[in-house]
Amino acid sequence: MKGATKSLPVFLAIALASCESAPTPTLSAADMVVEEGTANNTVSFQVSLNDPAPKEVTFDYSTVELTALENEDFIPTSGTATIAKGESTTNIDITLVGDEENEGDENFWISYSNGTNVNIPEPFNTITIENDDFNYDPSDSGYTTPNSYPGFNLVWSDEFSGTSLNTDDWNYETGASGWGNEESQFYRSGNNNAKVENGYLIITAKEESFGGAPFTSARLTTEGNQSFQYGRIDIRARLPYGQGLWPALWMLGDNFSTAGWPSCGELDIMELIGGDGANDRTVHGTAHWAGNGGAQASHTGARSLPSGKFADQFHVFSVIWDQNSIKWYIDDVQYHSLNIGSLTAFHQPFFFIFNIAVEGDWPGPVGPNTQFPQFMVVDYVRVFQS
Repeated sequence: MKGATKSLPVFLAIALASCESAPTPTLSAADMVVEEGTANNTVSFQVSLNDPAPKEVTFDYSTVELTALENEDFIPTSGTATIAKGESTTNIDITLVGDEENEGDENFWISYSNGTNVNIPEPFNTITIENDDFNYDPSDSGYTTPNSYPGFNLVWSDEFSGTSLNTDDWNYETGASGWGNEESQFYRSGNNNAKVENGYLIITAKEESFGGAPFTSARLTTEGNQSFQYGRIDIRARLPYGQGLWPALWMLGDNFSTAGWPSCGELDIMELIGGDGANDRTVHGTAHWAGNGGAQASHTGARSLPSGKFADQFHVFSVIWDQNSIKWYIDDVQYHSLNIGSLTAFHQPFFFIFNIAVEGDWPGPVGPNTQFPQFMVVDYVRVFQS
């Protein structure tokens, strides 16, 4: 009996030790950045445990859209992953959709849920698709203007020198309403169709279905943020080309939301109606206002390059606007003017609108030779006042 009594604690210790459970492992992964590529590409995303699994581990996973979209930027996937006992990693295959469009970096989540024999403190990771398409012309060639003039002070400018659009100054207008002109694009927000990169604002028109429209683009305004009455305005830009494209750099009166169009006044610094030959090398400068009885009145002028097209290099589109007149310039050469002494619409502050429309009453349908994507690249916008 004495021997049995002495051995009992050892037996109990062994039994108790065998009943202890190993700590539950913790699931984790690192955010991933991958290049988009020009063709579909499958990448392996690794998920790890902090210790080898004492028991088989399972968890559910699924991809979740953010700025990257299902079937446009990545193929959605979901399922249940397993990490065998004694192992500590597993891979999840994800297919990216490659293309040759300059879209900007985009991202999506891979999320985790319903874990068995595992802790999941962070239920998702971010996968960033790094844009590697730069198929707009990167050349800075073309006309430029100074950042000062005698008798004028620079009162506002955007040189687009950052890494994102300054939303203290600019708004995204979105939708596919036709915008009063039977246009065919859906205007999107964020980096989908407008981005700031390498010192430029790049607005992109794409042939893609979105929101019930066959094309996408961007329309940016400074409404409610930046508006100006009188002065010299310089905008350095390289334009898109092709039948059905309608890029514009223009302004509306601050009372647009209350007075409506055309009573608010419209000042088109530059419009181009794309098309083979002369159209791609011709721009228009126009003013619209409410005439007799409130009917729309307008006055327009045009300027054509002797050869080539406005997509070939940068040009500077300017207006000089004072109490008496509006004068339109390309590369410091005046080509149009309007006496506004009695036109009250043009004696108030105006805000900016930059956009590429696709199709509509004026440009008509996209032509068979029009290539997408198309780009309007803006180097700077500057406002000078005396």
